[in-house]
Amino acid sequence: MAKTLPPRSDVRKEETWNAESVFASPAAWEAERQAIEGALPGLSQYPGTLGSGPTALANWLEAASALGRRLETLYFYAAMSQAVETSNMKATAMVGQAGSLYSRYAAAAAFAQPEMLAIGEATLMRWTQDEPRLTVYTHYIRNLFRQQAHVRSGEVEEVLALASDPFQAVSNTEQVLTSADLKFTPATGQDSESVEVAQGTIDTILHSADRDARRSGWENYADGYLSMKNTLASNYSAIVKRDVFYARSRRYESSLEAALFPTNIPVEVFHNLVNTYKKHIPTWHKYWAVRRRALGVETLNPYDIWAPISKTEPHIPFEQSVEWICAGMQPLGDDYVGVLRKGCLEDRWVDRAVNQGKTQGAFSFGSYDTSPFILMSHDESLAALSTLAHELGHSMHSYLTRKNQPYVYSDYSMFVAEVASNFNQAMVRDYLFRTNTDPQFQIALIEEAMDNIHRYFFIMPTLARFELEAHQRAEQGQALTADDLNELMADLFSEGYGSEMQVDRDRVGITWAQFGHLYANFYVFQYATGISAAHALSRRILDGTPHAAADYLSFLSAGSSLYPVDALKGAGVDMSTPDAVETTFGILAEYVDRLDQLTR
Repeated sequence: MAKTLPPRSDVRKEETWNAESVFASPAAWEAERQAIEGALPGLSQYPGTLGSGPTALANWLEAASALGRRLETLYFYAAMSQAVETSNMKATAMVGQAGSLYSRYAAAAAFAQPEMLAIGEATLMRWTQDEPRLTVYTHYIRNLFRQQAHVRSGEVEEVLALASDPFQAVSNTEQVLTSADLKFTPATGQDSESVEVAQGTIDTILHSADRDARRSGWENYADGYLSMKNTLASNYSAIVKRDVFYARSRRYESSLEAALFPTNIPVEVFHNLVNTYKKHIPTWHKYWAVRRRALGVETLNPYDIWAPISKTEPHIPFEQSVEWICAGMQPLGDDYVGVLRKGCLEDRWVDRAVNQGKTQGAFSFGSYDTSPFILMSHDESLAALSTLAHELGHSMHSYLTRKNQPYVYSDYSMFVAEVASNFNQAMVRDYLFRTNTDPQFQIALIEEAMDNIHRYFFIMPTLARFELEAHQRAEQGQALTADDLNELMADLFSEGYGSEMQVDRDRVGITWAQFGHLYANFYVFQYATGISAAHALSRRILDGTPHAAADYLSFLSAGSSLYPVDALKGAGVDMSTPDAVETTFGILAEYVDRLDQLTR
């Protein structure tokens, strides 16, 4: 277990992301920032002109896209630079500068949708036939008119766009506070040695066989957040009020509808997930019982959830992780695997260093004109292999989307984002189950799977229920104090833990503050729907369903040219029903039974 973390300046270059492929230096970034700032006033020539004909509209869309792409890359470089070293105040300032530019760009472009709506759908669809540069925008235009009731006047849209800058500062405050300013008391293990508690070490501590280290690490980590509970609650309350503000400004019935309508996801999909989760809570109660027995403890505590049951912890260097992931993904073909391998081993897609100030967790991030980079802390564990497989799912999704779609469709919704990541984990896990039959490795692999499913199918649905209740209270004009939020969180986790788990209500109650995901409006439930679709799709390929791999690759290449539910239907899974969620709870139950048998 790592005792101390090196500063960013001491990590090896090959363990860092290829920042120089984006901008040669911070000075080059600054030059581009100034160039973009100088180009922004040029957008002022377009308001009031879009209705003059298809040529004028095509000119605007091309100009807006070109500047948007540049801004996307500018912001990404700043945000990634901050994430790998949150104590780097220059990077923090760059994030603020890029965010302000993006807000100004959005304000300058705010006139466009109201003007296009005023032209009328029939006319615009005719223009897509008359002007070849507009043909690609057919789906975009249809989707715009689907949302017509929620697009406001040009003046209102400008104000809403300008509001994004101060609201972004709330999210940035959460990241800086929790990753840079928040300090934790070191954990103490059985040998009385202290172990540094930080965002980059807490997962390693909680996976330790040393129960004293786990307990003190978990308690001290929670206590750090509790020491800032009122500040964190005030900050989260501001972000919930942001969501309510946007929902009401755009005339949605609720924050939930406002989050899902733009990507054409029915609110029933959210409620299907939550209701199916509540139905299957007893499966989790069984797992806690199996885990308590396997660990040989009288009472299970939350810090025992990640404790190793297997007697040997696999040691997996980064290069070996890449090779096993490639082997697991081979059913998707040589082209897919070749790009993945080169990205990891040659092009430095992955910032895998473990260093001071690195932000919590892992993510895949990039722009239309960069590689799909990954941030993680690879500690050569089975969990790190799984995290790498997960993030490579995101990165390959981005790579294939950008390769096959124009800029207007180069993004994809949160709803489908977690499908690709969990699909990779499911495929790699199946490969490892088949090729390594050692019982201890199998137990470790089930533990890794349960860690992932616990996060996606226990924590995230619980956070989704918390998020819904918090937004409903705000919509009703109720306050969101730290104590109220902690009590709500503790109640929801107590229901999920049941009688097998000892619940420290204060420390369990602060869990909401440990997930910056809650700053993205109704994001967390999509982890659970994503893992459901992923398991359903991986089963199609592993069962040998004809064309399953080709269907899946088409899904990865679709971007936002299709609505997410429709894209998944094309790949072979219907998320408008709870079937895929039920299937994945069945897989969860199989893992629990298998672990029970292997540990007796």
